Amino acid sequence: MKKYLLTLLIIVTALSASAEFRWGPTAGINISTLKWKQDLVTTKSTVGVNAGVMGEIMIPGIGFGVDFALKYSLHGAKVNFGEQKVWAASGYGNENVMLHTLQIPLNLRFKWTRMNGAERIAAPFAYVGPVFTFNLSTSNLDCIEHPEGSFGLQCGVGGEFFERLQVSVGYLWGLSYDIRTVKLDNFSAQNRGWQVNFAWLF
Repeated sequence: MKKYLLTLLIIVTALSASAEFRWGPTAGINISTLKWKQDLVTTKSTVGVNAGVMGEIMIPGIGFGVDFALKYSLHGAKVNFGEQKVWAASGYGNENVMLHTLQIPLNLRFKWTRMNGAERIAAPFAYVGPVFTFNLSTSNLDCIEHPEGSFGLQCGVGGEFFERLQVSVGYLWGLSYDIRTVKLDNFSAQNRGWQVNFAWLF
């Protein structure tokens, strides 16, 4: 993961030499779930939050650029461990499994900026890119554990209003596992879910 982050940092540095850089606070809502490797327990979506700082580097004239962020994210799911005897015998039932994480998304984005001046009021954009997640802590459940970090892919669409406010909706696919159970060490889950984000760029 460190190798990927270093490569991405070099790309961002190279782009910033001839591009417009803006940054600002970002916050949003996560509607997430956990995609288990096997269908053993019922899992339902839950709502969490995210907040942090994001930056945007756009190459003038062509509409392409990158955005990146450093933010706290709370996501997870409601998991009914009580459906299986291996956990019901230990007193587990329908549990909230929530992950406190530090996320670093890096997206390639395209923003429509040639609309005869209308882009100063509203400019649509689309983005896609990887998300590097570092797990800080999880729910106080002894039946699960989590790795130090995970990796995913996200994409989405949004709009920029009055050249400051950005509103976007995106979906994140976890590509490596975020948690796994202790008693069944091959039973793991990836993060999946929607994000609605707001950002104010200076």
